[in-house]
Amino acid sequence: MPKASDIRKGQAVIWENQLYIVQEAQRVAKGNWRSYMQMKMRNFKTGLTLDQRMNMDEKLDTPHVEDKPMEFLYREGDNFVLMDITSFEQIPVSKDIMIDAENYLKGNERCVAKFMEGTIISVDLPNIVELTVADTAPQAKGATVTNQSKDAVMETGLKIRVPPFIEIGEMLRIDTRTGEYLERA
Repeated sequence: MPKASDIRKGQAVIWENQLYIVQEAQRVAKGNWRSYMQMKMRNFKTGLTLDQRMNMDEKLDTPHVEDKPMEFLYREGDNFVLMDITSFEQIPVSKDIMIDAENYLKGNERCVAKFMEGTIISVDLPNIVELTVADTAPQAKGATVTNQSKDAVMETGLKIRVPPFIEIGEMLRIDTRTGEYLERA
């Protein structure tokens, strides 16, 4: 049984005899107070969201989950269509299960689906994706401050902060875990 401090976003946990998918897991430390984990979890069956504060060393039960590599093909309404890369079977997955996927996936990206008893309960996005800048302000002339950044909108609609030298049409590498710009592709 893992500790609360080992739980990450997208992981399945059993809390009070219910299956939950962790949507956010954040360590909180305030001054000399004892650290704790603040988690936002979604009940898999009812869809209700629960905010829960846990001790760092509190034990959580995790169900047996099978990881299977999949490929994101396209979006169909509110569903994302994934393909099993071994059997080529196409499976529609709800946007509630694929958290943040609309911001990062554009098609043909590899991801890992987590199956429990034959049902997809969550999907791990690739850690790094390459997206094109759709809109950003032009570089200000004479801007010499090195730690400046500006807003940019990517082709999927994701809004991020980028360095001032980035222009429209450039391909960037984005970290899906933090939503931050890494480098030019």
